Amino acid sequence: MRKLYFKTHFIPLLLTGLLLLHSFYIDAQDRVTGRTFATRSEVLAQNGMVATSHPLATQVGLDILKKGGNAIDAAIASNAALGLMEPTGCGIGGDIFAIIWDAKTQKLYALNGSGRSPKKLTLEYLKKNNYSKIPALGPLPVSVPGTVDGWFEMHKKFGTMEMKEILTPAINYAESGFPLTELIAWYMQKSIPRYQAKGFPNIEDTYISQNGGTLPNEGEIYKNPYLANTYRKIAEGGRDAFYTGEIAKTIGTFIKEQGGFLSKKDLEAHHSEWLDPVSINYRGYDVWELPPNGQGIAALQMLKILEQYDFSKIPFGSAEHLHLFTEAKKLAFEDRAKYYADMDFYDVPLSTLLSEKYAIERSKEIGKRASTYEAGKISAGETIYMTVADKEGNMVSLIQSNYRGMGSGMVPPKLGFMLQDRGELFSLTEGQANTYEPGKRPFHTIIPAFITKDGKPYVSFGVMGGDFQPQGHTQIVMNLIDFGMNLQEAGDAPRWDHTGGASPTGETTENKGMIRVESGIPYETVRGLMDRGHQVGFTRGAYGGYQAILWDDIKKVYHGASESRKDGQAAGY
Repeated sequence: MRKLYFKTHFIPLLLTGLLLLHSFYIDAQDRVTGRTFATRSEVLAQNGMVATSHPLATQVGLDILKKGGNAIDAAIASNAALGLMEPTGCGIGGDIFAIIWDAKTQKLYALNGSGRSPKKLTLEYLKKNNYSKIPALGPLPVSVPGTVDGWFEMHKKFGTMEMKEILTPAINYAESGFPLTELIAWYMQKSIPRYQAKGFPNIEDTYISQNGGTLPNEGEIYKNPYLANTYRKIAEGGRDAFYTGEIAKTIGTFIKEQGGFLSKKDLEAHHSEWLDPVSINYRGYDVWELPPNGQGIAALQMLKILEQYDFSKIPFGSAEHLHLFTEAKKLAFEDRAKYYADMDFYDVPLSTLLSEKYAIERSKEIGKRASTYEAGKISAGETIYMTVADKEGNMVSLIQSNYRGMGSGMVPPKLGFMLQDRGELFSLTEGQANTYEPGKRPFHTIIPAFITKDGKPYVSFGVMGGDFQPQGHTQIVMNLIDFGMNLQEAGDAPRWDHTGGASPTGETTENKGMIRVESGIPYETVRGLMDRGHQVGFTRGAYGGYQAILWDDIKKVYHGASESRKDGQAAGY
């Protein structure tokens, strides 16, 4: 009986105590201006701004701007540096997406730089070998890495500086080394041993042997001479050095040796695509995302549903706010599971999903209590984010990832990077939008975002974090527009996410899922959510990583903000 009493009485009391304790410590240190949860002021500058998840990568981009490069040049340089400095979230073994505001044409351009599945891997093979899902690690989830081609597409269309000069800072850091930051050192110490335990080849040689035989801790110098050599080949030989030459041959041979299917021919056939971004108008602001195979339109669907409610009468962080948000997320994510996929293979009903009529119909399904939903009936799925702006008015919203932190565990010999495992996100259930097919782009979680106002650029932003990303985008937009926060406050505000519901991989759940809250959400809100039938819990590290740049068109000033939960920095000049 004592054990039963402990389980049924002590644990709820402990949770309540923790929530109450959190509520006393939700604020940042005392500030004389701004919201009490803000960690710092916005960064302000007139000539250019760079916001990335690593201070040294931010400085790399800023140096490129000061040397006369534009925002696109600086974005590529910073992204290359991040592939070295933050291998736990990105690298040239992964994919890339970007939204670019071009000052010359005064319009937005969207780049889908994601890679496709191997042509020789078939659904029949996976079924025959009793796979119910594509594994997270090993050679099978590896799809074509699209980042390098994405760089060169961006550069060909908008760049001004030679690629050799753009990649030189990352090459120098890879050869000379740099001190690991707190968060990346922590992730590497967690990740590398896990890959070693799996027996994956080249892990120790790439990440440990090149650094004196030990994995560096925070503040210790980390080098990657293999990556420096790879970057140098790309700088000198262009995108073909990666996709048609020795690098592609090395990747193809290695994956075949590991029992996988990605080949040199798959890399040779790869190409990025320029697309028209899609948008909805939210209370007078146009919010832009990329169309599928990514999940950006889930944020747009959520916003269209939430626009049906008057948040001038609903306080930020209240139980009503989180309840409506969560139910809108559930509705959008059911559609995400059913309809989002590579549009070369499936006719995604974009116009219907983003229509006012559909949003009104879906909002009527939301009641006063937590519920479960199905996808709408329609005829007819770990990361870095960074943003750059220059003195000409060009702005780049860029996101890049290997998926699941460092990726698949597949490290080709002496190239200095790990290949992504994005293919894990295919469904193996026949007849679904995201069902696996050869040469198909998998469902993608990474999404850049942009906001315009009256046809002019307003905010370039993104929030990292898998399934959290559409939820994070929606929270940022609401923080700025509904709750009047400035750019830094919008990112520092306490966050929450909802887990559960159907997935583009074919998985389903019939329960109501769980709302997980940061410590800044008061217990009064948690109690109110429980009263509405929600299950509430905690987690760590799931609430994304935010960077943003806002353009004040009246004062002609950039505002920069960076994620307080990570190592990032916004800087301008």
